[in-house]
Amino acid sequence: MTCEEAEILLHALMDGELDAGHAREVEEHIAGCAACAAKLAAYREMSQAIATAKMKYTAPLALRRRIEASLPQTQAPSRRAVLRGFALGSAVSAIAATGLVAIVLREDELQRIQSEIVSAHLRSLQAGHLTDVISTDQHTVKPWFNGKLDVSPPVIDLTAQGFTLIGGRLDYVNARAIGAVVYKRRAHVINLFVAQTSNTERRAAKIETLQGFNIRCWRDRGLNFWAVSDLGADELAEFGDKFESAMRANSEG
Repeated sequence: MTCEEAEILLHALMDGELDAGHAREVEEHIAGCAACAAKLAAYREMSQAIATAKMKYTAPLALRRRIEASLPQTQAPSRRAVLRGFALGSAVSAIAATGLVAIVLREDELQRIQSEIVSAHLRSLQAGHLTDVISTDQHTVKPWFNGKLDVSPPVIDLTAQGFTLIGGRLDYVNARAIGAVVYKRRAHVINLFVAQTSNTERRAAKIETLQGFNIRCWRDRGLNFWAVSDLGADELAEFGDKFESAMRANSEG
């Protein structure tokens, strides 16, 4: 394991988010690398300082009283109002039950897929797993996907914007092959997973955090995108914004 690979996984190791195999690899590297050991010690010291500061902070009593005074005063509902609300609620529940179950199932499915996306990202960080094709040239990476997937993922060179294209690979998420386009920002790896979808409606981007990694997901032109990295949310959002802007410009040009 190189220092660059170990540094990517230090925070996950510190938070206990690595499986036994990855944790052992990182710990073995740290045992023989003074620089990475020092970084891990500094991260732990900073984390402890933040936790200690949180424990010491207590909101003043005056602030609590002001908040309580600003809250609306509510009266206990009458028996008639309770019964009327119960009857109305029962009717609405009967109508909405099927839709509610569908929404919950969709949320569970999305969370499961995001968990698989993060697992695929972690697998890629192992030595020799990051790229199947290594190139900073988008005209080399994009054709490599031809014939391997139903739809080749868009590959865009963002080096001038601070995100270096380093290659691509095939990965497997939700029991299907999908494309992963790989970028770097300093020592941070960004995996951009791309999968075809039958839903052509555009879905605006949102960022979530899972297992210590940020995920920016969006849908556009019949493709689902997941950008995963240990980059800060603001930098990952910047990456996504620049990628989407360049993709729109390419389609309009």
